[in-house]
Amino acid sequence: MSRRGSIDVDGDVVLDQESPNGDVREGFWARLALNFSGFVEKWFPDAFVFALIAVAVAAVAALIMGAPATAVADSFSTGFWDLIPFTMQMALVVVTGYVVATSPPASKLIDRLAAVPRTGRTAISFIATISLATSLVNWGFGLVFAGLLAKAVGRREDIKVDYRAAGAAAYLGIGGIWALGISSSAAQLQANPDSLPPDLIAITGVIPFRETIFLWQSLVLAAIILVASVTIAFLSAPGERNAVSARDLGVDLAEKTSTRRVRERPGDWLEFSPLLTIVVALLVAGWLFREFMTGDPIVVISNLNTYNLLFLALGMLLHWRPRSFLDAVSNAVPATAGILIQFPFYAGIAAILTRAQSEDGDSLAHLISEGFVNLSTPGTFALVIGIYSATLGFFIPSGGGKWIIEAPYVMDASNAMESHLGWTVQIYNAAEALPNLINPFWMLPLLGILGLRARHLVGFTFVQFLVHLPLVLGLLWFFAGTLDYHPPVQP
Repeated sequence: MSRRGSIDVDGDVVLDQESPNGDVREGFWARLALNFSGFVEKWFPDAFVFALIAVAVAAVAALIMGAPATAVADSFSTGFWDLIPFTMQMALVVVTGYVVATSPPASKLIDRLAAVPRTGRTAISFIATISLATSLVNWGFGLVFAGLLAKAVGRREDIKVDYRAAGAAAYLGIGGIWALGISSSAAQLQANPDSLPPDLIAITGVIPFRETIFLWQSLVLAAIILVASVTIAFLSAPGERNAVSARDLGVDLAEKTSTRRVRERPGDWLEFSPLLTIVVALLVAGWLFREFMTGDPIVVISNLNTYNLLFLALGMLLHWRPRSFLDAVSNAVPATAGILIQFPFYAGIAAILTRAQSEDGDSLAHLISEGFVNLSTPGTFALVIGIYSATLGFFIPSGGGKWIIEAPYVMDASNAMESHLGWTVQIYNAAEALPNLINPFWMLPLLGILGLRARHLVGFTFVQFLVHLPLVLGLLWFFAGTLDYHPPVQP
C-alpha cells in the first residue's frame, strides 16, 4: 500500500493510507529517509539547543578527565570570543553570497535552471549536482545559490517536489566535497606559510595545492563522492505520493511583490545612481589586479578576506544601484543569525577541549588524539585519523579552526609513520565534512533561506551519511597506499 505525506495539527509529518492496489511504493532509500525524517521532525532539537548540548558534553568530559571546574569555566568563558573575526568572515560569506545569488542576473539564471528538471526526483538530483559543483569553488556562494534554486524549484506547480529533500540536496556541497575544493580552509592554510603558526610550519612545512586538492587521488575521490551523493539524493527522494511540499510545511514561497522605491528628494539621487558602485568596483579591481600579478593567484583567491571583498564588489556590480544592493543585504542578514550566536559557543567548546587541563597537563583533545594515534599502524593510519577527524568535527564544526587545533599532533604522527603529508591534509578535509551531514550547524544559513528547521533536512542527510561514512573512509585508506612519504619542505 502506498502512502502519502501530510502534516498534522502539530506540524509533524504523517503518512496517509492510499492506493489499496499497492501499485506505487517507495524504494528502500526513500523509505529510510521518510522514516528517519518522521523521527527527527518529532525529536530533533533546534540547532541552538544542539550547540548547548555540545557545550555540556565537552564540559562534563573535561571534568571526568580531571580538569578542575574553575579551569573548565575559565576556558569556556575566555575562549568564547576567540572566533569573533572568523565569525564575521563567515557571516560575510553568507551575506555576499546571498547578495550575488539574489542579484537580477543570478535570479534569472536560477529561474532558468529551476525549469530544467522534468520530475520531482530529477529535480532533487539536479539541485544536488549544482550544490556539489558550486561548493568546489566557494562553499558560501554554493550554499546560498543551491538554496535559492531549491526555493525556485519548490515554487513550480507542474511537478511535485519534496521540499525537505530539495533542501537537503542544496546542503550536500557542505556535507560532501567542499573541503576538497579551492575554498578548503586546511589546504589554504598549509599552502600559505604566513597563515600558519611557526610551530606548525616546523612540523608540516609548506604543502602546495598540487600536494593536496590537486592530487589525482583527491580529484578522483571528489568525483566519486559527487556521483554517490547525487545518486543517493535521487533514490532517497520521495515520489509524488509521499512528497511534502513547501505549502504542506507552511512555508510561503510566493515571490514577494517588489516594493521598488523611487526617488522622492534630491538626496536620494546617489542611492539610485551606479556612479559610486562603479568607483568602489574600480578600487577593488585595481587591488585584485595587483594581488594576482604579484602573488600566487591560487593563494590570493583562497584567502577568505579576498573572497569576501571579491563577492562584495561583484554583488554591488550585479545589483548596479546602491539601493538595490542594500535591500539585498537587509534580506541576507537574517540568514546569519545562527552563525552570529552559535560560533562563540563552538569557540568555547574548542577552548574546553584544548585549554582545560588535568593535573598531568593533558587536555581533552590531546588525550582523544593520543588514543586514536596509539591504535593506528602505518597501514591503518588513514582510517584512524579519518575517524578521529570526523568525530572531533561533530563538536567543532570549523574546518580552519579545527585544523589549527588538530594539525600539530596529527601531522607529527604522519611524519612518524611516514605517511604522505598532503594526503593527511586531504584525509582531514574529506572526513571533516562527514559530521556536517548530521550536525545542523552549517545548515543555519540555508535554513534561513528555505524557511525550514534542521529536523526537516536531517532525515535525508542522514541517509547520505550512512553511505558517505564507509565510502569516504574506505577510499581514504585505499588511496593512502598509492602515495609515498616526502619530508616537510620548509619555506
